[in-house]
Amino acid sequence: MRASLATTKMSSKGQVVIPDAIRKTLGLENGCQFLVVGEKDAVILKTISAPSKKEVGSLLSKARKAAKAAGLQPDDISDAITKVRDKK
Repeated sequence: MRASLATTKMSSKGQVVIPDAIRKTLGLENGCQFLVVGEKDAVILKTISAPSKKEVGSLLSKARKAAKAAGLQPDDISDAITKVRDKK
Protein backbone atom coordinates (compact mmCIF):
# COMPACT_ATOMS: atom_id res chain seq x y z
CA MET A 1 0.00 0.00 0.00
CA ARG A 2 1.39 3.36 -0.99
CA ALA A 3 1.38 6.07 1.69
CA SER A 4 -0.99 8.98 1.24
CA LEU A 5 0.44 12.45 1.76
CA ALA A 6 -1.31 15.71 2.56
CA THR A 7 -0.78 18.86 4.60
CA THR A 8 -2.94 20.33 7.34
CA LYS A 9 -2.78 23.01 10.04
CA MET A 10 -3.43 23.04 13.76
CA SER A 11 -6.12 25.40 15.05
CA SER A 12 -5.73 27.70 18.05
CA LYS A 13 -7.52 24.99 20.08
CA GLY A 14 -4.98 22.33 19.08
CA GLN A 15 -7.32 20.64 16.62
CA VAL A 16 -5.97 19.08 13.45
CA VAL A 17 -8.12 18.13 10.48
CA ILE A 18 -7.22 14.88 8.75
CA PRO A 19 -7.66 15.62 5.04
CA ASP A 20 -10.65 14.00 3.33
CA ALA A 21 -8.56 11.94 0.91
CA ILE A 22 -6.67 10.33 3.81
CA ARG A 23 -9.87 9.72 5.80
CA LYS A 24 -11.38 7.96 2.78
CA THR A 25 -8.24 5.93 2.03
CA LEU A 26 -8.01 4.70 5.62
CA GLY A 27 -11.75 4.34 6.15
CA LEU A 28 -11.76 6.76 9.10
CA GLU A 29 -15.19 7.75 10.37
CA ASN A 30 -16.60 10.27 12.82
CA GLY A 31 -15.72 9.29 16.40
CA CYS A 32 -12.66 7.24 15.42
CA GLN A 33 -10.18 7.17 18.31
CA PHE A 34 -6.42 7.53 18.07
CA LEU A 35 -3.34 6.91 20.14
CA VAL A 36 -1.14 10.01 19.77
CA VAL A 37 2.64 9.67 19.97
CA GLY A 38 4.92 12.69 19.83
CA GLU A 39 8.69 12.65 19.68
CA LYS A 40 11.07 15.34 18.44
CA ASP A 41 9.40 16.77 15.31
CA ALA A 42 7.06 13.83 14.63
CA VAL A 43 3.43 13.33 15.65
CA ILE A 44 2.00 9.88 14.93
CA LEU A 45 -1.69 9.04 15.06
CA LYS A 46 -2.51 5.33 15.38
CA THR A 47 -6.14 4.25 15.16
CA ILE A 48 -7.56 2.39 18.13
CA SER A 49 -10.21 -0.17 17.36
CA ALA A 50 -11.98 -2.87 19.28
CA PRO A 51 -10.86 -6.40 18.50
CA SER A 52 -13.08 -8.48 16.23
CA LYS A 53 -15.17 -11.34 17.62
CA LYS A 54 -12.68 -13.74 16.05
CA GLU A 55 -9.73 -12.03 17.79
CA VAL A 56 -11.55 -12.06 21.15
CA GLY A 57 -12.36 -15.75 20.70
CA SER A 58 -8.74 -16.51 19.93
CA LEU A 59 -7.52 -14.58 22.98
CA LEU A 60 -10.04 -16.33 25.24
CA SER A 61 -9.01 -19.72 23.89
CA LYS A 62 -5.33 -18.99 24.58
CA ALA A 63 -6.15 -17.70 28.08
CA ARG A 64 -8.19 -20.82 28.88
CA LYS A 65 -5.39 -23.11 27.68
CA ALA A 66 -2.80 -21.18 29.73
CA ALA A 67 -5.05 -21.28 32.82
CA LYS A 68 -5.58 -25.03 32.41
CA ALA A 69 -1.84 -25.63 31.95
CA ALA A 70 -1.17 -23.61 35.13
CA GLY A 71 -3.75 -25.64 37.02
CA LEU A 72 -6.02 -22.66 37.76
CA GLN A 73 -9.56 -23.32 38.89
CA PRO A 74 -12.55 -20.91 38.62
CA ASP A 75 -12.38 -20.31 42.39
CA ASP A 76 -8.74 -19.19 42.03
CA ILE A 77 -9.86 -16.40 39.69
CA SER A 78 -12.71 -15.34 41.99
CA ASP A 79 -10.35 -15.31 44.98
CA ALA A 80 -7.81 -13.20 43.11
CA ILE A 81 -10.48 -10.66 42.08
CA THR A 82 -11.78 -10.44 45.64
CA LYS A 83 -8.26 -9.95 47.00
CA VAL A 84 -7.54 -7.10 44.56
CA ARG A 85 -10.88 -5.40 45.22
CA ASP A 86 -10.31 -5.57 49.00
CA LYS A 87 -7.02 -3.64 48.60
CA LYS A 88 -8.82 -0.59 47.22
